[in-house]
Amino acid sequence: MNIRSLETFYWIAKLGSFRATGDKLYASQPTISARISGLEDELGVELFDRSGRSAVLTAKGRELLIYAEKILELHRELLEKVADPESIHGTIRLGVAETIAYTWLPKLIERINETYPAINLELDVDISINLAEKLIKREVDIAFLIGDVRHEDFVTKPFYSYSLTWVASSKMTLPEDPLSLSSLARIPIITYPRMSEPHAHIRSLVHPVGRSIQIHSSSSLSTIIRMTVDGIGVSALPREIVTSELASGKLREFRVEATLPDLVFNVAYMTAPGAHVVRAVADLSLALVASEKD
Repeated sequence: MNIRSLETFYWIAKLGSFRATGDKLYASQPTISARISGLEDELGVELFDRSGRSAVLTAKGRELLIYAEKILELHRELLEKVADPESIHGTIRLGVAETIAYTWLPKLIERINETYPAINLELDVDISINLAEKLIKREVDIAFLIGDVRHEDFVTKPFYSYSLTWVASSKMTLPEDPLSLSSLARIPIITYPRMSEPHAHIRSLVHPVGRSIQIHSSSSLSTIIRMTVDGIGVSALPREIVTSELASGKLREFRVEATLPDLVFNVAYMTAPGAHVVRAVADLSLALVASEKD
């Protein structure tokens, strides 16, 4: 009996599928089946009822799951306390909202490479609502996103918040600053995609004062910035992602008589026993932000 076999058993129990576990652990389905067969041979019991489409735990399998969780958790603690960071290895799939990709991601990758040089990273840049779904489906291991992931197998912690500033092309002529909401409602606004918090906040701000409001949405920050630079409309963005455009004079800030809530990002990740690499990377990201604030 070894840790890898117990980890494989744990994930099949959680995911209900040999195939999904193979994808999760980067192992072929024959390898996954061989690990479970070896575990069953060693224990002399069947751990899964394979008669249906999904892998269902037998009574003995449910008993083993209790011990497997304890053993995997002890293994995680051992690695965190005793192991050399260079010996901690694995592949971590990071799901990252584009705002984070523009700002914190390069520093985070650098810090991960310095601290855990044997860890490989796979990056998935997407909108927050998709990242939450991918995390629950175990398609990513850690997600940096807006909102909570309310699921018993995951933990969500505050990561970073951005103040939104209104920006417009230097070529665009605007009414008197600060802009009234009625004046803002007459100008095309370019913002984050539908169903996102910024889109909802902006719509609730201008909808009561304007009838024919133009709100252009995009899931690509680079597209939003380019459209704003080209004078197609104005946008409310974190200052951190338009510093070069503001410095070059392509964009300028302006004030509006009402404020928008901050853009608050969280880090969400699995709390599964044995997920020591995931937890280590999540803790590292939180420590990085905390050190930058100090």
